[in-house]
Amino acid sequence: MRDYHLLIFDWDGTLCDSIDRIVLAMHRAAQQCELPPCTDEQVRNIIGLALPEAVRVLWPQLDEHQVEVTRSAYGEHYVQLDQQPSPLYDGVVETLHGFKQQGYRLAVATGKRRRGLQRALAGCDWLEFFDQTRCADETASKPDPLMLHEILAALKVAPEQALMVGDASFDLLMAQRAGMDSVAVSYGAQSVADLQACSPKLVIDHIAQLADWLAQVQRKFN
Repeated sequence: MRDYHLLIFDWDGTLCDSIDRIVLAMHRAAQQCELPPCTDEQVRNIIGLALPEAVRVLWPQLDEHQVEVTRSAYGEHYVQLDQQPSPLYDGVVETLHGFKQQGYRLAVATGKRRRGLQRALAGCDWLEFFDQTRCADETASKPDPLMLHEILAALKVAPEQALMVGDASFDLLMAQRAGMDSVAVSYGAQSVADLQACSPKLVIDHIAQLADWLAQVQRKFN
């Protein structure tokens, strides 16, 4: 068991209840761009990737210009749907404030673009809340571990002292490749079976369970 000092969270599907809006925005973008329709499950399974990479997975036949047109259409539809920012999941505010009070450092590693994350953080009044945030348009897309390496370097934290929390296999594989432990949440984009295949330390059904588990971990070091 490791002694964690830094907790790194995915955003969509982990802290923020935005999955349904993402799925709907992608369907509307596909319709606008006259692309073959995808199922909800197909869209959910790309959530967490950088948007251009997600579009390439859904429609591998597209050239780079078509990928950019689709990405732009998705962004426009998502912003329209997100005029009232997507809510945080139940218990997120209280649990993350509790982590801060306990001395944990907090970060976000997300497939969102910087503009989208800043809009979401502003909606939560959290622009100054996290110690570090990294977005997909600033670095390599998940599951490449670069964004985690960058967060660790900025905060001078070793991989074994950090924990990644996410709702997608991309989050968990990224953590593995960075030498970090991970915790999966069951209420986000991907199935529990897909998450368990990536060997997280545990799968939680509510964010408060992370606090309970970390309290048990800390007792072993005190």
